Amino acid sequence: MVIVEVSLLSGFILAPGSRMLLERKIIVKKTEVKADAVYIYLEKLNDESQTFILQLEQIVQMKNLKPAIIKVYDYYQPGRLQIPSYTGVGS
Repeated sequence: MVIVEVSLLSGFILAPGSRMLLERKIIVKKTEVKADAVYIYLEKLNDESQTFILQLEQIVQMKNLKPAIIKVYDYYQPGRLQIPSYTGVGS
């Protein structure tokens, strides 16, 4: 099993309904939403490109937002991160 961990920008939450859209994808086993991150559990990865769209809702106005971090790792061996982490800012 593979986990895609998406940290949420400060002041943002996952928009209602966005979780259901994620879980419609065949490879998504389940999602877990916490206050600061969304965890997307995948059955497995292959060489096909995958796109996940998370709709966020801003609930608190923040200044100087820091980039969000996205990590992809093996559920059973989280210390062996084989795919680099990505950072980016919301638009």
